[in-house]
Amino acid sequence: MKKYLSLILMVSLIVFMFSGIGLAVTHITFGTGSPGGVYYPLGGAMADLWTKLLKAEGIEATAESTAASVENCRLVGSGEIQIGMAMGGVAFKAWEGKLSPFEGNPQPILGLFSMYPAPQHLLVLDPNIKSVRDLKGKRVSVDAPGSGCETLSKLIIEAAGMTYDDMKVSYYSQPEAAQALKDRNVDAVFWNFAFPASAVQEVTAVRDVYFVSIDADIIKEITTKFPYYKEGKIPANTYKGQDYDVTTVQVGNDVVINKNVDENIAYLLVKTLFENAEEIHNVHPVAKQLIPENGVKTGIPLHPGAEKYFKELGLL
Repeated sequence: MKKYLSLILMVSLIVFMFSGIGLAVTHITFGTGSPGGVYYPLGGAMADLWTKLLKAEGIEATAESTAASVENCRLVGSGEIQIGMAMGGVAFKAWEGKLSPFEGNPQPILGLFSMYPAPQHLLVLDPNIKSVRDLKGKRVSVDAPGSGCETLSKLIIEAAGMTYDDMKVSYYSQPEAAQALKDRNVDAVFWNFAFPASAVQEVTAVRDVYFVSIDADIIKEITTKFPYYKEGKIPANTYKGQDYDVTTVQVGNDVVINKNVDENIAYLLVKTLFENAEEIHNVHPVAKQLIPENGVKTGIPLHPGAEKYFKELGLL
């Protein structure tokens, strides 16, 4: 009887030990943004997708509301969270250590993937404006002062060999610029956002406008100097009356990852998301842009796990 009980206890102990190994879970905390923005619902949907599809691999993900780009770079860099959303330019400056509060303290972060691009839109009322250089002497809205859009607008204008002094510049917010176009109080408007954008749709509903591609030499100069900017495209028929592709400069909205996260975990996160992205398309219109061709365009170097996936697809 004692031998029988000892055997039962031994078998039970072995089963318990191995079941404990099987239940080992890797928890991934995902920094997103504030409720009401795009980051928060999109990040929540991604985390749920990963948990559902990677549970057998021992991976569970939880989305956390944060103050977005800068805070996420700090949290990921410190290891408090494993991955986080950030604008490509912010991620680059944190990685380089040239952004407050990271000055002189480069963050140990890498790119996991880019979620969706925010291409620079240049809308004009005059069909004879076919180039950035045709804006000379025109009334141009460059967006709110100091905004990401205004920063890029200025770079584009300067790369075209001009300055703000060569045109009549306005610093309209997005709603103000839309109204100015509708009222014909400006000749051209720069905007930066993911497409399709409601501000553009508002204008095209009542006014004929023309979408201007950014000149190839301007794109090359900017993307060479600032690697977090990429060449991008607003596909034909994104907006009413736009039956042609528009070539432009874009900045990505990326997911960054602590560089010490295991390569296989990073690989599984990227592969699982892009192979099943259609499951979260209904969360927000930008989710439809979760495709590998966008995903590979991060503002900072890719994590080896992410690099492995994109190489398998022939994108690197």
